[in-house]
Amino acid sequence: MQVKFKLLGTGSGMGAPSFFCKCDSCKAAFENKAYGRTRNGAIVQVENRNNILIDLSPDLGQQLVREQVERVDAVFLTHWHYANFAGIGELGPYVNFSGRGKIPLFLPASAIEAFKIAFSDFESSFKLIAWQFDQEYAFPSVTIKPILANHGIETAGFLIETKSKKLAYFPSTAGLSEHSRRKVVGVDWLVCDATFGKENPMPQEHMRISETIELGRIVRAQNTVLTHLSSHYIGLENYLKLEDKFWQDDDIIIAADGMTFPL
Repeated sequence: MQVKFKLLGTGSGMGAPSFFCKCDSCKAAFENKAYGRTRNGAIVQVENRNNILIDLSPDLGQQLVREQVERVDAVFLTHWHYANFAGIGELGPYVNFSGRGKIPLFLPASAIEAFKIAFSDFESSFKLIAWQFDQEYAFPSVTIKPILANHGIETAGFLIETKSKKLAYFPSTAGLSEHSRRKVVGVDWLVCDATFGKENPMPQEHMRISETIELGRIVRAQNTVLTHLSSHYIGLENYLKLEDKFWQDDDIIIAADGMTFPL
């Protein structure tokens, strides 16, 4: 059974272009969609049988339309920050119109009460399940395991495994503990937070590009994929230099919206 991991969004919490920003990167993104990034999120697709979303960005609706996703079977949230849960409201009408019943929503235990306060109107749309670190959740042809991430609040990355491939997805983290590193040694793809360029104003929550590349080397990832990129901080000129630098580098990949990895 064919399994695919697809990046729905690869930008940081502001996305690009942003309506309020006139930096060179946003100007370029207004002129050329290739430089645009919707906010962070991904989907695991098992043929036409299961679509498992990871994070629900404010851009979720347009992401699902763009990728022609017509059903959602489960959701995992890495953590309870606006850019990662705001798309919950997009799925409420889907549940009502599809008549498919509650969608399993796996989220941090610490976020369940916040969900009930913020989305009381949608409690009938979701079956809330508190994920547990290092516990394996099995779906047809694929398993998903939350691994501890460093992001200031209760946060996970996810180890996604099939019989032949392993992909680790850590869109929001400030490095990994030794315990978490051991869990992802030798993965085929490390898709990881690479928010900032040379300067990192949020070192307790996010990573610089050079740190992400080094982490990939430490865990011996076959490929390191730079995601959650903030073009506002990296700058257009530096981003273009990145593209040139990694164009011939087989194991360093700059993420893009819609990029797909066969599992």
